[in-house]
Amino acid sequence: MSDTAAVATSSTAAAPGARFDAAGPEHCLAQRADGVFADPAVLGTTVLAAFESLLRSGSYLAGLDYPVLIKAIYGSGPAFPAGPDGQPLVRLARAIVPFDEARRALYRSVRIGDGEAEYCFEPVYLADEKGEAALPTRLDADEFVADMWGKGIRFGIDMAAVRAGVANPGLGRMVVARRLEPVPGVDAAVVEVSDDIHRSDAPRQLANGKFDLMSFQNRFPQVQVGTRLLQKLPPRAGEAGFELSGIRIDPAAPHELDFAPYAGAGTSIERTGGGEYLVAARTGYLDVDKGGCIAVGDKIVSRDGVSAKTTGNLQLSGDYEEFGEVQEMRVIEGNGITVHADVHGEIVSRGGMVRLRANLIGGSAHNRRGDIQVDGVTSNAVVQGHDGAVILGRAENCVVSGTQVRIEHAVNCDIAGIDVSIGQAEGCAVAGRRVDIGTTTAWHDRDMLVYVLCADCSRIDEVLGQVGERLAAIEAAIAHHKGELAQLCAKAEVRSYLELARRVRSGEAALSAAQAQQFRQMGQAVGPELQRIGEVSAARKSGEAELAEGQALLARYRAQRAARAGASTVTLRQLAGDTQVRQLAFDPDAPLLHQLSPRELKARLRANEGTPLYGGAYGSYGWESGTIVETT
Repeated sequence: MSDTAAVATSSTAAAPGARFDAAGPEHCLAQRADGVFADPAVLGTTVLAAFESLLRSGSYLAGLDYPVLIKAIYGSGPAFPAGPDGQPLVRLARAIVPFDEARRALYRSVRIGDGEAEYCFEPVYLADEKGEAALPTRLDADEFVADMWGKGIRFGIDMAAVRAGVANPGLGRMVVARRLEPVPGVDAAVVEVSDDIHRSDAPRQLANGKFDLMSFQNRFPQVQVGTRLLQKLPPRAGEAGFELSGIRIDPAAPHELDFAPYAGAGTSIERTGGGEYLVAARTGYLDVDKGGCIAVGDKIVSRDGVSAKTTGNLQLSGDYEEFGEVQEMRVIEGNGITVHADVHGEIVSRGGMVRLRANLIGGSAHNRRGDIQVDGVTSNAVVQGHDGAVILGRAENCVVSGTQVRIEHAVNCDIAGIDVSIGQAEGCAVAGRRVDIGTTTAWHDRDMLVYVLCADCSRIDEVLGQVGERLAAIEAAIAHHKGELAQLCAKAEVRSYLELARRVRSGEAALSAAQAQQFRQMGQAVGPELQRIGEVSAARKSGEAELAEGQALLARYRAQRAARAGASTVTLRQLAGDTQVRQLAFDPDAPLLHQLSPRELKARLRANEGTPLYGGAYGSYGWESGTIVETT
């Protein structure tokens, strides 16, 4: 095939902006005055077929732009420049020239291995026209590409290395082509898009301007509804590589990502033109589990534990759930606290439930208005529920107090409450209004002490006595008034006048003028007695009114006393060691025993106060409101 058959003639495509005739592969290349151009509309295999046709015809491209050729055939490399009409301008070379067979013989074989091609550059000689003398000559980089193409090296030729070898024939063996490894794609990923989800571990500034080095500024950030938290980045395809032969090497397909598992309670997935986002569906605190699922709720959830390095001391406004350990000297203050690991620090709750699902060792748990429950062992700790129940499994060397106290096994503890129930108690001091213990025994050299709390009602009893005395005096005065009235009304003239007056007022009797005159004279005669009857009747009515008020007051005082006194009981089902029972009076108007500080409570319970009721080392014992109900 001739050169004119391989490309369009210059007369048909002389201008740089001339259109290409796409009737066949040979028409996708055009020789112009300013170079050889390829039709940008039919790149790839069409250009490859035209170029190989050109090489088979015995020609090659002089002034070759190798990167443009590779881009036109394989699509690998930088983008083409734009032409005057805005279309890509694909200029391959300066001209198409014949490849002299004598010069083709100058190019040696190439060594191929491990994705590289090596060529040995050395001086070359070309015979003169008569074939008699060998004249030194040089290789040509454009001829080199054409020769290598015929030897199967079609991609990855290092033109800089080739030109260096051509210019310096003594360089010897060097790599002239390399395989292009594929560029792997980028897997789909999830990235954070909001600064609101990042915590601040700076020291917390107090109201006085000083810094609390034991607390962080914002350990648990709060997010507002509608906040974008995460964004899903879609997978990005990689770039193909090529063998030296031009065979395409496709990269591995990037992995897709399921965004749905990241959306927990209180969040939703928002899909917009800008991508997919995980958005907060409510205002609250973030909870990120081990699998990366994000939820937004009212409760603060932490999995890092509480220590000087992770959180510092915590002062929280809402509920808190911790899966890590709470270290010594660390304080958690909140409103409803749950800890799944061991606690060695201090738990302070303003209300709600305090639930420690592991052990409380050497620390403390306080709840002002709520219950406390420790599932594991409580040892050398303080547990105080000022207005709530305390439920423990095993307690050792602890101070425990609450309105209700339930302990399965207590050893050497100081315990106070209103209702106290213990399965087995060893060497403890226990105080309560109602105490129920399954088994009591001593512990080493410490006896069991049980205090039944009875309200001290001496002051209200004194008031009741005073009110009773006053009511008795009023009743006596009323009785005296009634006796005096009976004496006055027993007189004949007074009785007659009162009877006639009653009949006249009721209309039973009608008086004439003369009778009315006589009636007035009768009234004048008994006037002093009638006046006295009125005075005594008024005094009696006043006394009766005061008596009714006093009786109502007495009833209220008695009800108040009954409520204050309540019922006090002790039930010791089995005594297995030295046990003492004492009655201890308390003032209902003063702070209750279980509301005292741990030091004050321990001092009261170990002081052997109160009135002894019983002492024994075996059997059982029961006592209720001053009456022994069972002793064996």
